[in-house]
Amino acid sequence: MHSPNINSIDLNLLRVFDAVFREGNILRAAQRLGMSQPAASHALARLRHALDDDLFVRSAQGMLPTSRAEQLAEPIRQALSYLELGLQSGPFEPATSKQKFKLAVDNCSAIALTSKIVLAVGAVAPGISLNLRPSGTADIDRMIDASELDLFIGRPGEDRERFASEDLSSDDFVIVHRSELRKAQTPMTAEELIGKPHLHLSSAGDDTGFLDRWLGERQMHRDVKHSVPLLGCTDVLSEQDIYVPMRRPIAEAICKGSRLAISELPFISPRIATCMRWHRRLDSQPAHIWLRDAIRSAVASRSERPIRSQ
Repeated sequence: MHSPNINSIDLNLLRVFDAVFREGNILRAAQRLGMSQPAASHALARLRHALDDDLFVRSAQGMLPTSRAEQLAEPIRQALSYLELGLQSGPFEPATSKQKFKLAVDNCSAIALTSKIVLAVGAVAPGISLNLRPSGTADIDRMIDASELDLFIGRPGEDRERFASEDLSSDDFVIVHRSELRKAQTPMTAEELIGKPHLHLSSAGDDTGFLDRWLGERQMHRDVKHSVPLLGCTDVLSEQDIYVPMRRPIAEAICKGSRLAISELPFISPRIATCMRWHRRLDSQPAHIWLRDAIRSAVASRSERPIRSQ
């Protein structure tokens, strides 16, 4: 296999390669690039000749990359991303920008921060579009690497040198219940905590075992009656005498304007960090710097309760 000279490679061929690798289909790749399918096929043929490799082979699952294409995919994607960022460099004017940002948010951030982020951006940058999607089971690191995401907001991930991460908040746990169940001016007692069945939030991703450990030290036990998704808990809460332990930002969001109330735990709970995570290649990109500032302001606007002392 020969090593081609970089001068023999047309940049447009690399864009076609990247699109076919992402889409697994020449027609969809051509549509992604705004070109005809024959033009995309011709470009791919030229790149195959230049690199002396098939790059993609047809299969029932679409165009599958060869091992050579697998090796090339990430370097080509990063090179195209850096070139795009270089072309975008210069002053960023949010008031006139038409930029689109792609973000993923976890369940807590989706409920507690989505509205605040959209309002914060819209107030000063009406032309900017935000595409916020739930993180769910998505491979966030892969999507950030592939420039499919500009930013992730949620729980911290594994430290990786190529990613930057910044904590936005650190949140404790509270109990949410129907407002008729108790007056919420004082923290719950241990006896109150076990006086009603509990609901577990299956999609929040939070470990509430700290409650069981604290109660176990006092020879007490809570009854975890049901496990439901976060999006379905409000109806259950409003109709049943039941307690739900959850992070404070979620509680504040779902209790606002409802018949639900927040009660403090009888002890200091663990705190869960919410961070934003992005690729370091975006560190000094003006538009991304502005986006991070806007998100910081949105998070800071959320009313924070003082941290309770021991």
